[in-house]
Amino acid sequence: MPVVRSSAGTTHEIHGTRFVSYASPRTGSKELCAWRGEIPAGTKAPAHTVSREEVFHLLAGELLITLDGRTERVTAGDTVIINAGATLAVENPADRAATSWVTTSVGLTAELADGTRIAPPWAN
Repeated sequence: MPVVRSSAGTTHEIHGTRFVSYASPRTGSKELCAWRGEIPAGTKAPAHTVSREEVFHLLAGELLITLDGRTERVTAGDTVIINAGATLAVENPADRAATSWVTTSVGLTAELADGTRIAPPWAN
């Protein structure tokens, strides 16, 4: 039985946000990836279009999530379903960090507005 201890998470940082990966092919998962996101106060991540569905659950704090041009304030305990092909932007306007848990399928890529395609290491 693969058990990934909290101390074994792999940390990555991009656009001011820290991603700590727990489930991925590197840790024995064949189909799913899961990570904790740590979004500092004042962070405004660039919009990106995702290639796979994501389930985004906010553990702590509050965020502004813009999905295909529609913005919603989400608070701890809320879950956002992000369908493949959707364009997502995340902003933390609060004065404290927010923490999320995200699950998606292996192979997720994200495309920025300028056409840059990213294959996040925490999702592959």
